[in-house]
Amino acid sequence: WMIAAFAWSGGGSSNAKWQWKYQWMPELTDSLGAPGSREQAFVVLAGSLSFSVAVFSACAVICIALLAVRRRVIGGELGGSKASQWASSAVLCCLWFLYIGLSS
Repeated sequence: WMIAAFAWSGGGSSNAKWQWKYQWMPELTDSLGAPGSREQAFVVLAGSLSFSVAVFSACAVICIALLAVRRRVIGGELGGSKASQWASSAVLCCLWFLYIGLSS
């Protein structure tokens, strides 16, 4: 987020897509100033972050539950049979793809 904020703030007001999307948005008056005189900045609308955090939290709970099950069944988070290793890695990769897919 910090890198994106630096990249957007250094670009001035030359990005036509940003100007079209955010220049006249009334919700941004408190943070970016009056419409029509705003300089380009990194913008994240409030509603878009909460869903991403909820998806991340759900995936984290599932991940921790998987590690707890592995500890009880196999006796540790690492090791076990090749089938259980591949199954666990497949579940974790699917959680990662699910997070990326839903939060983007």
